[in-house]
Amino acid sequence: MYAERASRLPGAVVWTNTPDEHGAGRVLPDGCMDLLWHDGRLFVAGPDTRAYVTYGESSGWAGVRFFPGTGPAVLGVPAHEVRDRRVELADLWSASQVRRLCGRIEAADDPVTALEDVALDRAADAVPPDALLRRVVTALDAGRPVAATADELGLGARQLYRRSLTAFGYGPKTLARILRLQRALALARGGVGLADTAVRAGYADQAHLARDVRELAGLPLGELLGRRVGSAL
Repeated sequence: MYAERASRLPGAVVWTNTPDEHGAGRVLPDGCMDLLWHDGRLFVAGPDTRAYVTYGESSGWAGVRFFPGTGPAVLGVPAHEVRDRRVELADLWSASQVRRLCGRIEAADDPVTALEDVALDRAADAVPPDALLRRVVTALDAGRPVAATADELGLGARQLYRRSLTAFGYGPKTLARILRLQRALALARGGVGLADTAVRAGYADQAHLARDVRELAGLPLGELLGRRVGSAL
């Protein structure tokens, strides 16, 4: 079962996911990076470009999902280096530091809160996220074209692409497509009809929405809407 709550870290979400009778899980791309806790080990989940499918998990996961573009500063790794990957934190940070953090989480009365504390401590020592990146997310999530977004922010197309690659793991066109998918799913799950969902989310038509869902999520739209989709693992 999946559950989440707002984090004390601005813009972040704290989540837990425990195995259930459904078996395989499907994690959809959302433009985010996560710090993960599983079986006494810490991991980093990079930004996905396609659905990430999990199989046969026998124990639960917990995570802190960072607002798009903020994970690299906290986790100390450019987003594109961990794109479509789940990497042990010990491969990115010093092994001794990770051992101390794992011991701290394991000894805590509430490991999930302890994991959040690790993220908060790390964020406090990190360079604050570039405010311009949040403006990029806001503009693209509102359906603004990439070229218009670059112009409005005073960036050239190449500069926006380079900064997006580091912050989000991929270029602004891919980020815009992923954010559009998330908008569409939120509308559809809220009861909006599929034809209206397509128009309101920024698709050419319902067929365009269906194609994008199948490509990014790996399932037909109707089947996806009938499934429970969890957090990044």
